[in-house]
Amino acid sequence: MVVLTGAGMSAESGIATFRGSNGLWENHRIEDVASPEGWRKDPHMVLEFYNQRRKNVMEAKPNRGHIILAELQKDFDVQIITQNIDDLHERAGSKKILHLHGEIRKSRSTGDPDHIYDIHGWELKWGDRCEKGYQLRPHIVWFGEAVPMIEPAADLVSAADIFVVVGTSLQVYPAAGLVAYASPSIPKYIIDPFIPEVHGIRNMIAIEKGAGEGLEELKTRIH
Repeated sequence: MVVLTGAGMSAESGIATFRGSNGLWENHRIEDVASPEGWRKDPHMVLEFYNQRRKNVMEAKPNRGHIILAELQKDFDVQIITQNIDDLHERAGSKKILHLHGEIRKSRSTGDPDHIYDIHGWELKWGDRCEKGYQLRPHIVWFGEAVPMIEPAADLVSAADIFVVVGTSLQVYPAAGLVAYASPSIPKYIIDPFIPEVHGIRNMIAIEKGAGEGLEELKTRIH
């Protein structure tokens, strides 16, 4: 079972989604805090923005949806592909998680992207450097940057026997394109209070509910 999760998965844990009204994320323009240009323009503001997001994530708890996905590991080989940067899947007990857009609780070197570090606590500061002396930045895929994990994710979806989409509008590419990699013959479940339009996908079953309630229904259907 391969599960693609988006912002709606963590919204029930109180984590703000960035695609709110006015193109703002916690009252910041997305371009200012989630792009290489924003980082070059004001790295101090970007660091502080992600420090606050990190603090929010650390205070949040996995919700019922996260717990159900972890429970399904008893009966299925569950591989989660998440667009979310939080660690709530890990804390709920899921073991196989691929983060498409990076991880809020990690930093990476601005000079060598292969140098990735855990952040202890919630603050990443100006002057925090990698072993090569480069400033550390949030380990996040920003707008305009490549998504290095998209090919491994596509391989996972291609091999799925069951494909589940939870809490994503399927508007953010390349992640949204993953649905097309699922075999036409397998069952596909989409769980969201507002089911996005998906054209040309066979065997798609819609569960028009939030993440927790929808995954409860999915659990009943597949057992």
